[in-house]
Amino acid sequence: MKIICSKSNLLKSVNISLKAVPSKTTMPILECILMDATTNQIKFTTNDMELGIETIVDGHIEEKGMVALDAKIFYEIIRRLPDNDVTITTDSNYVATIICEKAKFTIPGKAGEDFAYLPVIEKDDSLTLSQFTLKEMIRQTIFSIAVNENNRLMTGELFEIKDNCLKIISLDGHRISIRKMPLKREYSDRKIVVPGKTLSEISKILSGEIDDQVSIYFTKNHILFEFDQTMVVSRLIEGEYFRIDQMLSSDYDTKVSVNKKEFLDCIDRATLLVREGDKKPIVIEITDGSMELKIDSAMGSMNEEIDIEKSGKDIVIGFNPKFLIDALKVIDDEVINMYLMNPKAPCFIRDDEENYTYLILPVNISQNQSR
Repeated sequence: MKIICSKSNLLKSVNISLKAVPSKTTMPILECILMDATTNQIKFTTNDMELGIETIVDGHIEEKGMVALDAKIFYEIIRRLPDNDVTITTDSNYVATIICEKAKFTIPGKAGEDFAYLPVIEKDDSLTLSQFTLKEMIRQTIFSIAVNENNRLMTGELFEIKDNCLKIISLDGHRISIRKMPLKREYSDRKIVVPGKTLSEISKILSGEIDDQVSIYFTKNHILFEFDQTMVVSRLIEGEYFRIDQMLSSDYDTKVSVNKKEFLDCIDRATLLVREGDKKPIVIEITDGSMELKIDSAMGSMNEEIDIEKSGKDIVIGFNPKFLIDALKVIDDEVINMYLMNPKAPCFIRDDEENYTYLILPVNISQNQSR
């Protein structure tokens, strides 16, 4: 095999491919990047058996062939090469020679035939979105998936298509994030749970441009994202997702409208007095026209008032400040609406159209904290 590519094209493609290389594996071939130049295209493929990526590299094929090279070493070599054309050749023993200007590397490779190819996905019915929309919907929900694997369904996000609307939902037992978007044409209803790792990696690769499209294909066990000469295939998480509708309520005793930036800045200031890992709640006292935020820790205390519009009852309620910050950071509205029932019931932050809904469970606060 002999191919010639610019360093920038190689680096871009390797960067994308690395996202499906496992950090630990008992199968050494999975630590490799498959370079396939057996057709008229140069393709890089990586696969950790849960997530697989195939991307087309712009370049010139002088001799067809394929080889599997250690992905991390290959990346480090390419990254450090001068900004010029790179020539990669392999011999009959799969030894690869990488030349750029006066730099020359020789590294051992493996036969490409041993590589675990990506599953073939039937491309029947695709859901097409702008890359901007998908990237934003992931950003606005991914923070509330569970990190540990105690419940696998919580480590993924529900993609639900219903009534020509796409809904993405995540939850971790303390909060729920929901984003909703109307679709431009009719799609059949479906529900799948996509691993959070897949979505996190996808959002790093997506351009985020409104004019760039991404096509999504579904099968019983896999999801395929196709965009910009790249295919990302992922296994789905099996099982019945939680009945979110039963957890949502439109009842409330208190409604608060508050400037989002003021609220966020105030909570941010309060967290200066909380050490990492401390479970210190922020106590919020809501009365007519005013919201008082208080935090009390070993490092000191703070209280601050914000002007609000309120309807309904006065309330004193405590929250994990991080959960409020996570939700507020991804809301673009200038003014947000919070709906509360009592100090033990969830708080809802949502817009009138319910394009977004954030549910946050309160924290128990002792009487002396609430004074």
